[in-house]
Formats: sequence, C-alpha cells, structure tokens
Amino acid sequence: MTVRIRGHILAEMRAHVEREREVECCGLLAGRDGVISVIFPAANAAENSSTSYEIAPRDLFRIMREIHASGLNLLGIYHSHPRGENFPSPLDIERAYYPETPYFILSLLPGAGIPVRAFSIRDDVVTELSIEVADA
Repeated sequence: MTVRIRGHILAEMRAHVEREREVECCGLLAGRDGVISVIFPAANAAENSSTSYEIAPRDLFRIMREIHASGLNLLGIYHSHPRGENFPSPLDIERAYYPETPYFILSLLPGAGIPVRAFSIRDDVVTELSIEVADA
C-alpha cells in the first residue's frame, strides 16, 4: 500500500522534529482524496515525552473538530524517535488505536537511511507502507 503526501508536509514534519529534538514530537495529518496536505502539530503530553508520545485529549478533540470542520479526513498520525530507529516500538504497537490510519515515524539518527517511514499497525501486525510525494 502507498500513502500520498505533499512534499511541503514532509518538510514541515522534519522541521517539527528538529525543533523538538529532545522529545518525541507528534501530530496529525489530514487531507482530501487520499492525499495528505495539512499538518496539525501537537504538544506531547506523555509523562515521559523523551520515550513516548501522547496527544492530550483536549488537543486531540480540538484538532479532530478542526479536521472535520474543514472537510478534511484524518490520513495519518506522526511522531519521532529522537534516539532510536523509526520502526514502531512495542508501545507504539500497543497504542495503535486507529488501525485504518497510517503511522509515520521520523528518526533523528544521523545514519537513518530513510528519515521518514510509514506503517500500518493493525491487530499487532506492522506493515511498512510506501510513501509517494504527490506535488502534482
């Protein structure tokens, strides 16, 4: 399966990671017609934000209302692994509450071959998805 995303959204996710290098940054991705075109960065409300992420329920509710009010669809959830590989951790898999939504994970490791990866996480099964930059 392939996820389609605008190039400027990939750049904005990377910039978010750079701004919050010490914590797992996080947010939601939305768009229309299967193309991610809007990013909603969120504050990480997790107790240990350097090794996990959680969007505060109030922020999540606000962002979801904004997505729906704009006529958009939730098309992705993203977070970073500041000191680890960008593959879903056991905690990421356990907390994959939106099985229909791709999860994007960004890595800050200098040797990360692919700094942004996307995954389907459904019933504890992780499948890597292809990312297609859709700027046309």
